[in-house]
Amino acid sequence: MVDKNFCMSSYLAFRYIEKDGYEFYDGLKHTGDMPYPEDRKVLVKNAEDVAKAYKEAFESKSNVELGILLSGGMDSACLAAFMKPGTDAYTFRFLGGNFSTEDMERAKLYAEKYHLNLHYVDIDWSVVERNLEPLMKMKGAPVHSIEPQIMEAALQAKADGVEMMVAADGSDLVFGGMDRMLSKDWKFEEWVDFYTFLDPKIALKNPVDMSYLFERYRLPENNINYLKFIDDVFAHESSASYCNAFITAGMKYTPFFDPSGMVKMAEPLDLKRIRSGESKYIIRNLFKMCYPEIPVPEKTPMPRPVDAYFKDWEGPKRPEFREDIDMSKLTGNQKWQLYCLEKFLDMNEK
Repeated sequence: MVDKNFCMSSYLAFRYIEKDGYEFYDGLKHTGDMPYPEDRKVLVKNAEDVAKAYKEAFESKSNVELGILLSGGMDSACLAAFMKPGTDAYTFRFLGGNFSTEDMERAKLYAEKYHLNLHYVDIDWSVVERNLEPLMKMKGAPVHSIEPQIMEAALQAKADGVEMMVAADGSDLVFGGMDRMLSKDWKFEEWVDFYTFLDPKIALKNPVDMSYLFERYRLPENNINYLKFIDDVFAHESSASYCNAFITAGMKYTPFFDPSGMVKMAEPLDLKRIRSGESKYIIRNLFKMCYPEIPVPEKTPMPRPVDAYFKDWEGPKRPEFREDIDMSKLTGNQKWQLYCLEKFLDMNEK
């Protein structure tokens, strides 16, 4: 069914359209992620188990020309350690190299260690403008701020002969990388405030209440099953962004290859270790095995200079948006959501 107000509110609150069958316009169908089957995932208890699973996963793709999105973090670094020498690796270089330079330097060390061919993917606002509309057309919805740059890397890799891209999207979810999400046992209202990316009431004239989704996970005494929420909601929102970017780029094999999403913990996450500062403790140990001479990097999200992009943006002007949005209180990522939503509406109402 068509429910533009619901779709706008869902995108702002969760960065995706939460209900299947709800669309912005007639003739559109929004797409989501393509999860790896649970019954095929390999159980792991320690870094040695993960190393074995990664090795076998890459062996299963020995006849496919792989490339990898290589950041300065530990997740993609660990995947890179199991790829054959000469593999093409792609690292984002933003704004002429003046953004996230430490990330680039670490990626270079990883590539040199395992003899990968490192390529830089230059990202600036022109890349966003060029890739945004095709991404939104493919998704049938506004997109995440990482999608234009992932698509750019995929296009560059495709031109280099890469048939399928490797990305470590699932590592945070599997191994406890969401240290802020896992930092405590949340009360219901606290979690709602924390997880809502942009409250639709702040931005839209006709917002739709999104609290129903949180209510599914309410527990007695005003608690919430935030772990299940992460598995059910966050996991799909994140993976869908990678899927859409690679599919839109037209890679030979899609959506993408992620050995970290092909395993699952044999035992519950040790929240005490995570909360004491040891997020992704198994991947930390794997990194030490693969790079004993390099300090373990702290977790950082995929960089994108949205604060710089939207520093002077005055906000959306379409009639669906409120005129009194205080742009000074919004983060760069929240401004991206407003910008992208407005562009999506413009694109479909030409």
